Amino acid sequence: MTVGRPGDVDTGDWSALICAGGAARRLGGRDKPAVVVGGATLLDRVLAATVAARRRIVVGPRRDLAGSATTVHWCREDPPGGGPLAAIAAGLVAVDTAFVAVLAADLPFVTEDVLRALRRAAGEPGVDVAVLVDPAGRAQYLAAVWRTARLRAALPADPAGAPVRALFAGRTPSTGREVAAVHADARTCLDCDDDADVARARGWATQPIRPGPASSR
Repeated sequence: MTVGRPGDVDTGDWSALICAGGAARRLGGRDKPAVVVGGATLLDRVLAATVAARRRIVVGPRRDLAGSATTVHWCREDPPGGGPLAAIAAGLVAVDTAFVAVLAADLPFVTEDVLRALRRAAGEPGVDVAVLVDPAGRAQYLAAVWRTARLRAALPADPAGAPVRALFAGRTPSTGREVAAVHADARTCLDCDDDADVARARGWATQPIRPGPASSR
């Protein structure tokens, strides 16, 4: 895994903000973070990837967690069900680090190495945010590491109901230095929005992880 260039900043003091609310309408209203993939819930899998964070904030209703993932700070978005930007705004209240990983709770294959790559890219001079990008060039906006001050500045006054892409208005992975794109394979970037995604994740979870080309540029 290629994670940066000499001189990159290692942003080791960071928080993780995990968005774990939402109605999961495409999953029939099931509690999506509680869906099991590879013997663990989606939320527990994301929490396992964030074990090195100084603080882990989960925005959503309280749920039972695996024993190794119990040291988290819980909060709720306002209003409940107000969408990912409302969740980010609520979670940021508990963030006191210079960098924050903003993650959906439905990313079964995000790992510590992936988050390390995102943090290193976010620490480069002039970068506001590093975002995971899939092989088709699609940005996974809820798999990103932000400079916390820049994220706070990007939030709208009323975040309820606003799309998460609003944070990236005027920013793109391919222009300027404000966004760093961290490219990864389809498995790493998979989010479980519907039953087909869950089935794909469960199939991939039975296969060994090959060393993946995740790179920032």
